[in-house]
Amino acid sequence: MQLMYSATSPYVRKVMIVAQELGLLPRIERLPCAASPVQLDTALAAVNPLAKVPALVLDDGTVLFDSPVICEYLASLQTGQAIFPENGPARWRALRDQALGDGILDAALLVRYESMVRPEMYRWDEWRTGQMAKITRTLDLLETEAAGYDERADIGTIALACALSYLDFRYADLGWRDGRTQLAGWFATFWQREPVQAVMKIQASA
Repeated sequence: MQLMYSATSPYVRKVMIVAQELGLLPRIERLPCAASPVQLDTALAAVNPLAKVPALVLDDGTVLFDSPVICEYLASLQTGQAIFPENGPARWRALRDQALGDGILDAALLVRYESMVRPEMYRWDEWRTGQMAKITRTLDLLETEAAGYDERADIGTIALACALSYLDFRYADLGWRDGRTQLAGWFATFWQREPVQAVMKIQASA
């Protein structure tokens, strides 16, 4: 398998952590590419018309995108895995938490594009404020639920952790930990898990 890859993409990080959790990461070749909304990477666009990472090229040439689909495919390769609970409340909780984590990332990336890519004369402060409000509201919700995450390591908690790590990376001045001790404590513990740290070392050397 080949993963169209950007070392700074939090969605790629999510896929890599899932692959490491499942013991599949050694089977995946990483192909670096650019994932800019304004500068087309032709190699990426050739396999994914959306020109977005991650994209996973399977051995038979099939291409999967984006991260929720890729993560579920990887989980399908391993029986007895707990990344995607099979059914019942645990499954819906994990999928819902993945949506929250991805939603934080969607809003954060839109704000970054607005602030760093869009020409200054066209930037819309009210729109940016609205996107940041989505992040704040979601963080406040997560603070009320973090005590119940316990030892979960499923697609939901992985997505949430990747979202928080991206806030640390691109929005250090946000201070998302302020007033959110439960969430901050959970993240600190989760981020020290071996699969996470293994992926962080790989990305740091990319």
